[in-house]
Parts: sequence; C-alpha cells; structure tokens
Amino acid sequence: MQMQNTLKKQVHFQGVGLHTGSQVTVTVKPALENHGIVFMRTDVEPSVRIPALSSYIVDTTLSTTIGKDGVTIATIEHLMAALWGLGVDNALVEVEGPEIPIMDGSSYPFVKQFKRRGLHKQSVHRKIFVVTEPISVIDGDRYCYLLSQKIPKLTCSIDFAHPVIGKQKCEIKIDAKSFVTRLAKARTFGHLKDVEMLRQKGLIAGGSLDSAIVLDDQGVMNPEGLRYPDEFVRHKALDAFGDMALSGMRILGHLVTHKAGHELHYRLMRKLMTEKCGYVLDLTRQEQFQEELIPSFIQPTIA
Repeated sequence: MQMQNTLKKQVHFQGVGLHTGSQVTVTVKPALENHGIVFMRTDVEPSVRIPALSSYIVDTTLSTTIGKDGVTIATIEHLMAALWGLGVDNALVEVEGPEIPIMDGSSYPFVKQFKRRGLHKQSVHRKIFVVTEPISVIDGDRYCYLLSQKIPKLTCSIDFAHPVIGKQKCEIKIDAKSFVTRLAKARTFGHLKDVEMLRQKGLIAGGSLDSAIVLDDQGVMNPEGLRYPDEFVRHKALDAFGDMALSGMRILGHLVTHKAGHELHYRLMRKLMTEKCGYVLDLTRQEQFQEELIPSFIQPTIA
C-alpha cells in the first residue's frame, strides 16, 4: 500500500525573494498525516496559515502566489515542485517574509536539503486522483490538457523567438527519480530587456545571474552557461510540477502543456477541482487496489 510521507527532520533555508528583494527565512517542518502542505507567515501578527491548494491562489503574475485574509506568500512553485517531486505529502512551511527565496532559480537547493534529511513514511494512504475524462484550457496557441493515462507523464513544449531557445519539448514520466535527475536543476530565465522593464515596475528586485538564466539578444549571459541544452523547457516543466502540486493530490494522468505558464496551470487545476473528470482512488478498499496500476511516482525516492 502507498502511504503518505513527511520529512524526518525540519529544514531551514535563507535567501532573497526574487520579486521583493527581501531577505527571507523558511523553515520546513514535519507534519502529521492528512495535514497536507501548509504555509504559515510567521512575520505577521497573528500568524496566518495558508494551505497549498489551488483555491488559495490569489495571483499568477510571473509566479504563483497564495493568500488568505489579505496575507500572501509569493513564488512558491519551486519549493512546491521539490516537495511534490520527492514525495512529501505533509509539511508545515514557516515563512518569515512575503515570498519564498529564489535560491539559484531552480528547485535543487530545496531538493538537496530534503534528500539529506530523508522522508518518514506515515500510516495513512495517499490521495490519488485518477483522470478518466480529458479536460483542457486553451488561450489562442497556448494550452494545457490533462488526459487519462495509466503511467503519469508530463509533456511540455515552448516556442520563444530567441536564437538560444526557439522550439523545445520535453516528455518526462512523473516520478521522483526523473524529477531529480531531469528537472530539479533547471533554472528560471528571462531576457535582459525584460528584466530592466520589470525592475522599473518594482518587480524582480532580487534577480541576478546567480538566481536565473539571463539572455541578451545573442545568447546566455551567465558565465557558466546552461546546465542542460534544453534547460528552458525543463524549467517550464518544473513550474508545471510545482503548480500541479496545488491540487493536494497525486494525479494519475498525462499533463500536456504548450507555451503555458502559472495562469493556465491554475485554470486547469480549477477545472480539475470543479468538473467531473475522474475520481479519487481509495487505497483502503482492497478490491480497488492493484499494485501494478500505481506507478513509481507514488513512491518517494530519496537515494
């Protein structure tokens, strides 16, 4: 049977918020069964707890922001991808600041520390949503589909008018090993001229070559270059991982995205929550459970 997991020990992170430039401290703590992933702003009085669920998303401009009672936490997607990708079901994320630190622009700094601490298997079964009917969100030539599929997969494609990017596509099985080896180190990216424009609007105050891939008209400005030849599409897939985690469940299906972003991911998650497109698998009922139908992404991989 596939059980829920939490961290064995708490983990601390410190860094700069991408959009605010604020110094932020984050502590990720183990949590009990069925707690889910819950964020808590500890720098406000009283502290505010915000569940990491799509119903609490309040903004998708350049990042995913959740909020409650007027209190928000921004840029949660890379941390959520790390938790969901490794198989952490329950955790309390205490945040002293308005957003999650950008770190190096990827999920890897979080993944590295979570792997170091390890996971604790718990005594309650996971929620697994089995997609039986396709749902989609389409906006011009941009789209997200969620299709029925026995092996959970993610297919992501992008098309940027830049000589280093162009058209890129990646297809990945949704499991912990694939996430760690193929997606976790992929960094966020932006064009230099857009960076300057966004800073004039008071955004990405904490952005730098240490926290993102920056492009000029000719190529990559980062001295170390790219971590993967197709790092751009891999990061878009990483973002999709992080946003899908806000379903609060494991999803047995095939997510297909093209030129998508946080806003389209959000709209797809809302459809998942409101339209009849599948069912939650009850692993406590033996007659519904067949081990071979529950793929490896349900199993956490910390090795």
